[in-house]
Amino acid sequence: MTATYTAKHRFARITARKARFAADQIRGLGVNQAMEILEFSPTRAAAMYRKVLGSAIANASQDENVNVNRLFVCDSRADDGPLLNGRMRWRPGPQGRAMPFRKRTSHLTVVVREREE
Repeated sequence: MTATYTAKHRFARITARKARFAADQIRGLGVNQAMEILEFSPTRAAAMYRKVLGSAIANASQDENVNVNRLFVCDSRADDGPLLNGRMRWRPGPQGRAMPFRKRTSHLTVVVREREE
């Protein structure tokens, strides 16, 4: 079993639902191909995942036994983070009630591994 290298962006200010589209696009691809896809994707999530993937590649390059060109994304996911409250703002709700704005965050994770021959 080869070693895995992980990078995370915790408390990213994007909803997990929107970030999962970028995560699904790069899962299972080689790191070079995944970087190209993320570079030309217009979404905010793609820009965030490009940074996280670059960090995972840098983590793997610290190991002298790893060939960076043979790395692939074995896992990429976007999990729900906590809701940001800060200064609460309110919007109208049903039957005259007030509903708070829900500012969602997510935890972005990328795991890379060297491809076995």
